[in-house]
Amino acid sequence: MPFDPTESVILGRTGLEVSRLGFGTASIGGLYTEVSDRDAIAVVERAWELGVRLFDTAPLYGYGLAERRLGSVLAMRPRTAFTLSTKVGRLVRRVDEIGPSADVDPQALDGREDAYYARSEPVRMVFDYSADGVRRSIEESLIRLGLDRIDIALIHDPDSHWHAAIDQAFPALARLRDEGVVRAIGVGMNQAAMLARFARDGDFDVFLVASRYTLLDQSALDELLPRCMERGIAVFVAGVMNTGLLAEPRPGARYDYGTARPALVQRAQRLAAVCARHRVALRDAAIQFPLAHPAVASLVTGVRSVRHLEDYPSAMARPIPAALWAELRDEGLIRPDAPVPGGTP
Repeated sequence: MPFDPTESVILGRTGLEVSRLGFGTASIGGLYTEVSDRDAIAVVERAWELGVRLFDTAPLYGYGLAERRLGSVLAMRPRTAFTLSTKVGRLVRRVDEIGPSADVDPQALDGREDAYYARSEPVRMVFDYSADGVRRSIEESLIRLGLDRIDIALIHDPDSHWHAAIDQAFPALARLRDEGVVRAIGVGMNQAAMLARFARDGDFDVFLVASRYTLLDQSALDELLPRCMERGIAVFVAGVMNTGLLAEPRPGARYDYGTARPALVQRAQRLAAVCARHRVALRDAAIQFPLAHPAVASLVTGVRSVRHLEDYPSAMARPIPAALWAELRDEGLIRPDAPVPGGTP
């Protein structure tokens, strides 16, 4: 059964409404490739025209550039008409302001961070999951966005900072939620296991899981998604193309921000072959598959061009025969316990 990208979904107890299709801003922050202000603003404006009402950003994306670009468009729209999430845990700091004891993102120390986002200013990302750091992050994001409030605050990729995130960032966010500064709190990560741990140990409203619930990787089914169902935690899925391999399954394609291993390329090509037999584009199947899980509220796409953005509503609306999902299951390409569009396992 096709999906309506503009369908409004209520996020559990929060009362927040989001569209089934959301817009993520890493790409317009210049992930891998610089994007002009004009092109970035055009794609955000087109997302609005298409009915997208969930927007996700973070200080990391372009070192604040994505927040500034997104805010320049959303500031012209009614504030009650959209839901906005940003993230905490990293602060944008000028190099000359960073002290010797600062927890600087290690990617920045050896120059590898340039492979992700180009910098026009001498700035670095500094990890800070403390209560003070959380409040500073929210305040600085609001300034960059030019908006009066953030709806959802997510702890950003605390992979190596579990204790600081659960012992400091989480209580700080819970207080901000209690004070009404934000409506919902959560965590955004590229792994499922730690998100499941957050679900066990904290009182969260929303999780964003990137690349761990896709046609290539369904590890979120192990514990994360069942736990979210039990706890009433809404889930945003991102990275459904696994950073490129499902968009173009060929040797040399990207997978999880690196080059895909041959075994993964072969698996993606098997997925594409099954789709071709049913006259379905692999992209369409990849976009629709995660939306079938009842814990998933929205799919967050990160694109840099209007053309690529327009692929998503079209892909969500195209009918896919049940026989395709049955063959993918029979071939061991999707798990037996994975819900599929139009039916259950």
